[in-house]
Amino acid sequence: MALPAKEVILLSKIFGTDGIRGIANLDLTCELAMKVGRATALVLSKFGGKVMIARDTRISSSFLENAIASGVCSAGADSIMLGVVPTATVAFLVKYAKADAGIMISASHNSFEFNGIKIFDSNGFKLSNEIEEKIENLLMNNFENHNLSICEYLGRVYNENNLIEKYVKNINSKILENKNLSVVFDCANGASCSHADKIFENKINSEFIFNSPDGININDKCGSTNLDSLSNFVVRNKFDLGIAFDGDADRCLAVDETGKIIDGDEIMAVCALDMSKKGKLIKNSVVGTLISNMGLEEFLRSKNIKFLRSGIGDRCVFEEMIKNNFVLGGEQSGHLIFLEHSTTGDGMLTAAMLINVITERKIKASEIKKLFEKTPQISRNIKINPDEDILENPDFKIILEKAKEMLKNNGRIFVRKSGTEPLLRIMYESKDLNKLKEAEKIIDCIFNLSKNVNKNV
Repeated sequence: MALPAKEVILLSKIFGTDGIRGIANLDLTCELAMKVGRATALVLSKFGGKVMIARDTRISSSFLENAIASGVCSAGADSIMLGVVPTATVAFLVKYAKADAGIMISASHNSFEFNGIKIFDSNGFKLSNEIEEKIENLLMNNFENHNLSICEYLGRVYNENNLIEKYVKNINSKILENKNLSVVFDCANGASCSHADKIFENKINSEFIFNSPDGININDKCGSTNLDSLSNFVVRNKFDLGIAFDGDADRCLAVDETGKIIDGDEIMAVCALDMSKKGKLIKNSVVGTLISNMGLEEFLRSKNIKFLRSGIGDRCVFEEMIKNNFVLGGEQSGHLIFLEHSTTGDGMLTAAMLINVITERKIKASEIKKLFEKTPQISRNIKINPDEDILENPDFKIILEKAKEMLKNNGRIFVRKSGTEPLLRIMYESKDLNKLKEAEKIIDCIFNLSKNVNKNV
């Protein structure tokens, strides 16, 4: 029997740009989590196979973890429980341990009331649209024509915390020792709290802050989405570098010794230059996204490094890298993929690569800020009604066309709906500051329009 129409509508849109997201126990319930675990096992695992399950530190991650494990076992696969680990740990261990799939429970940079489910295949890759559709079809049709396992054919639950050391040693082995370099790590009270210290403390002079998770304080005024505290800490305590992770540690941003932010574009620039000089940047090419700064593209071009833009999200970056056989790509937000070492964004690995460049080149972190001049860029997040498509609103289209015309030949504007939150994300940039200010006034009209759209929500 098919699911009720209301639930079918929800499930038909279950996968966003980065897995499944929603408010825990409201949008993302234990019932839905169990079904996702069951569907994942049926689609990706053979009978008697194994699915790895991990989580971040959110208060809701534990009940979702158990619900997913129940679903996996009901489909006849074993649930391998990793506990609290970063997302990239799951991707690495799925391939290392030859599991059929991996599931990470996290809402990444979102606040604690949100949670999410990210799924990896046996190669440690995020799922293709085709596989996501297969999982959605099972959910929408209530597993029609699929008999669940019974008796001795049920899956079992195993704890495999010892496997985590394999990931720790893998990243630790890539870090050049430099006890003269002092680095403070902001763990965002998230998944990196589980083993960031094990990875870095024996290689560099390190300290760790925001590493006392209580289930609610994840990403709360800390981490890669709020760098003020880290910046102040670095300057006040005279550290050489600050590193910030997000809730599931798949992204990494930095702060130099003066307290200035080093974003993903700048980290990618210095790593691309280093890899190119060493002959390790295959095809001398890098993949960014539609919102990567124009200054990055111009800088790389000046160094004879080709720059391609993919869609938004590290999965889009990864797909472009695979298609062209590139080894470096990433986002301004700090999702960087070093394909020689990892199949997904890995904050720990990115931090290791950045530390290595600073160590080998014997430079200060502030010198990275001087590599290229950024094109002035403004990003706005506007809350929207998730049930109304503002992009199709006639008034919105008129306003947007006016902004595009304003920046014509002087810059660009990019608008998209967030795939993880009810937000409209607008980015606009221009070398002409006057044009940028004029465009900003026009964007304010979109903000006012959204308030009218949301007034009854």
